[in-house]
Amino acid sequence: MANETETVTNPPLATIARIGEHEGNTVTLRGWLYNQRASGKLLFPIFRDGSGTIQGIVPKAAVSEEVFERIKGLTQESSVIVTGKVRADQRAPGGYELDVENVEVLQRVPEDAPYPISLKEHGTDFLMEHRHLWIRSPRQSAILRIRAEIIKAARDFLDDKGFLLTDPPILTPAACEGTSTLFPVEYFGDEAFLTQSGQLYIESTALALGKVYSFGPTFRAEKSKTRRHLTEFWMVEPEWAFANLDDLMGLAEQFISFIVQRVLTRRAADLQVIGRDISKLETIQAPFPRLRYDDAVQLLNEAHAKGLLEHPFEYGNDFGSPDETYISSQFDRPVMVHRYPADVKAFYMEPDPDNPKYALCVDVLAPEGYGEIIGGSQRISSYELLKQRIEDHHLPLEAFQWYLDLRRYGSVPHSGFGMGIERAVAWICGLDHVRETIPFARTLNRMYP
Repeated sequence: MANETETVTNPPLATIARIGEHEGNTVTLRGWLYNQRASGKLLFPIFRDGSGTIQGIVPKAAVSEEVFERIKGLTQESSVIVTGKVRADQRAPGGYELDVENVEVLQRVPEDAPYPISLKEHGTDFLMEHRHLWIRSPRQSAILRIRAEIIKAARDFLDDKGFLLTDPPILTPAACEGTSTLFPVEYFGDEAFLTQSGQLYIESTALALGKVYSFGPTFRAEKSKTRRHLTEFWMVEPEWAFANLDDLMGLAEQFISFIVQRVLTRRAADLQVIGRDISKLETIQAPFPRLRYDDAVQLLNEAHAKGLLEHPFEYGNDFGSPDETYISSQFDRPVMVHRYPADVKAFYMEPDPDNPKYALCVDVLAPEGYGEIIGGSQRISSYELLKQRIEDHHLPLEAFQWYLDLRRYGSVPHSGFGMGIERAVAWICGLDHVRETIPFARTLNRMYP
């Protein structure tokens, strides 16, 4: 069977990401011209193929006049098939260059209608308007490859731990995280909503299958313009029957550590492309520090007393972005803040048996100011208590009858968490805004392209 980077052609088809496997040999690349410069009788075209970029070398004396002029006349983003010999060069990005022998032009971008994203600086609004093209740039492509690795690592970890992928619906009859952030849709005359989380549904599959997870899109109609918020994002959500909060926190720290180490191992070249300081990722190993909510509040108020924070923190509130940023800045790895006051958390969270004013919940805050990347809890297992909490939150009881059934028939302690993929990508890549973490970001004022 042929290697996955090759087909039965001569010369063999290769990808730039694995070009080192062909050192000293002539290969074929299929891709696009990213950039080109000339120096006298030398051309230096840079090609990209989706897996990376490589610089070609074209001395005029080494190729025919026709080939030299064809390459010289290439325009940015023209699509090409390139033949050349792979040569190691420690000075080159990626460690290799291509001594070009021939280029076949599939489509030449016309000079009178050039590719709109040149190598000069462009404003963010312009780049987002041209996001369908911006993702071709080396930095954006590297981010999307890291995103894919994070998703694969998350699934590999959970699969290997015995969690089974199950798929919750996207259209739901009721809220999971509060009614103020729902996107309503008309459903054959009835009102439905785009899901905020798959959690409630995978609680049911957990009680059928033991250990499950979902991975899919979620939607929050928050009118927020912060660098951490999207209206459409992807969540991976494990749910675990017979697990308590301590079990869940252990799973979360192993999960994050595995993902980060996988990215460091498999996407080192992409981290280099985006300029990520990997020393800040190399410390990400379990166990993580654990901090009760009360202790985190004390930390914040001590910081205010020292003039490090502008306002004192009011006990009983949930943490805002400045609070999360300060707390996480005190540690070199994610910090797990647990046992928040039950009044500020979701209706389904189990009260702490030692003091029911607290919920058995945890938020995992990423270092470097990236805030919450995981939120989870032990779920209420009592039918009576869950019914009361639904009523206390003024949620429609009829929409939750199926959810209450899970407590009527064989209820057990169970726990789960959700990790937003985009926030994890932003942190691991060291990005300023989550809009770069997904191919097409949906934000408060953007639905195009």
